[in-house]
Amino acid sequence: MIASLILTAMLGMGDVVIDDSPTRVENILEIDFEPVGTLRPKAVGEISSTRWTLDCGGMDREHADWRAVRGYVAPLGIARIRQQAGWARCEKDPGMYDFAWLDQCVFDAKKMGVDVWMELSYGNPRYEGGGGRQLNAGFPSSEEGLAAWDRWVRAMAEHYKGVVKDWCIWNEPNGRGTGNTIETATDFAVRTAEILREIIPDANIDAFALTFADPAWVEPFVKELKARGKTHLFNTIAYHHYKHNPDDGYEDVEKCREILAQYAPSLKLKEGEGGTQSEWCLNGALSRKHWTELTQAKYDLRRSLGDLSHGDDTEVFHLCDLEYRAVTRHWGLLRYGLLKTSGQADGFRVLKVKKAYYAIQNAVSVFNDALELESETTSAIAVDGPESMVVYDWKDVESDTPVVLFWNASETPSNENNMLKAKLTVESAALKNPVWVDVLSDNAYAIPESCIKASKGKTVYSVPAYDSPVFITSADILTLDQSWYVREGKDLNKK
Repeated sequence: MIASLILTAMLGMGDVVIDDSPTRVENILEIDFEPVGTLRPKAVGEISSTRWTLDCGGMDREHADWRAVRGYVAPLGIARIRQQAGWARCEKDPGMYDFAWLDQCVFDAKKMGVDVWMELSYGNPRYEGGGGRQLNAGFPSSEEGLAAWDRWVRAMAEHYKGVVKDWCIWNEPNGRGTGNTIETATDFAVRTAEILREIIPDANIDAFALTFADPAWVEPFVKELKARGKTHLFNTIAYHHYKHNPDDGYEDVEKCREILAQYAPSLKLKEGEGGTQSEWCLNGALSRKHWTELTQAKYDLRRSLGDLSHGDDTEVFHLCDLEYRAVTRHWGLLRYGLLKTSGQADGFRVLKVKKAYYAIQNAVSVFNDALELESETTSAIAVDGPESMVVYDWKDVESDTPVVLFWNASETPSNENNMLKAKLTVESAALKNPVWVDVLSDNAYAIPESCIKASKGKTVYSVPAYDSPVFITSADILTLDQSWYVREGKDLNKK
């Protein structure tokens, strides 16, 4: 029996309401295929999802509250969260560190089986020249401010040694108005990484989370690192990825990858922040556009699965909506969240679970460490369909079963589902129990024999496509809930 709603109490922190029914996401598609089941959500502990990160940042500036949303983390299936440490919140009085607010997140997440990617970000106005606590405030600049920063970083590393292994140095140092230069950025990154390495020798350290994959920043930075002999301090450079069409911008990512291969081949890239809002909002990346829950879900899927399909780890921004306050202005609630939440005055209460939450949950349940990308020579080719359709070859690690992921990447996600016809040629024999799966809604459909033509080791599938990710594979490698769709003689699990 399938309950229409799950109500769970996560670690004694109150009721969490998550719909796990097969109809939890309404996504109307005009498709003639027979529905045969839905993807079953998989929580942390059921899968390995090391390439995904869930953003839980902003709590350092009290834009959100961990206690209000914590119960929605583990069911999503993502086993790593991003948290911003917030020097100014940790050290309100010089020399006195208060990690209690951060501990409740870090140690709580670890109990759930979720790791923390800790970002050391923003300055502390308690010190002259210590920098500001807001976005684009710039690095600490005075001798006093930098010395206080060093002490705080050391205290952080000692406090979380053995608990936090993944670290990032500063959010968006290349943002407009920061005043940061490559030289000051290199100085700052090196001094911070050396402290972390001294205390946590096996730490994974990201040299910044850039506003975007910017070759004009990355090249001089890694050249300077190489010249100083400091490349070994870092593992990764993270980048943020905000484009109105989520499939734009990968050219710059590839340019950055080429730069790293030339000057710092030990360093890798990863996407460290990306997503959009679920309604019109006044501020924030991609704001002042009439986003909806549907277009947000499509965007988040295309952004995340596109990152993974280009070989980078991905990060979903954000778990919950953020009440954004800058130094001189209150911008209200920014609706990037997978959860719609109220503001601070109402305790950041969860108002609803958005479509994007379930869409990402669906994606993680399949595109986790059980799959891997095929070689750069793709076996799946769009031979007939929209010119801008992207196609990515994945396969099930255990069985080598193809998983062909594709969508129409021509424009910003639409609030309508305009289905197109496409043909995919897969260099393998016909799939056993072939299905077409809509990631957004989690619905799986049997691909009829009339839409499959196999010849000489290749198989052509005539299938629908639209501006949200779908994939074809064998039902045998999926965990499908068939209780609502099974008809006599239609059970795909029958041998």
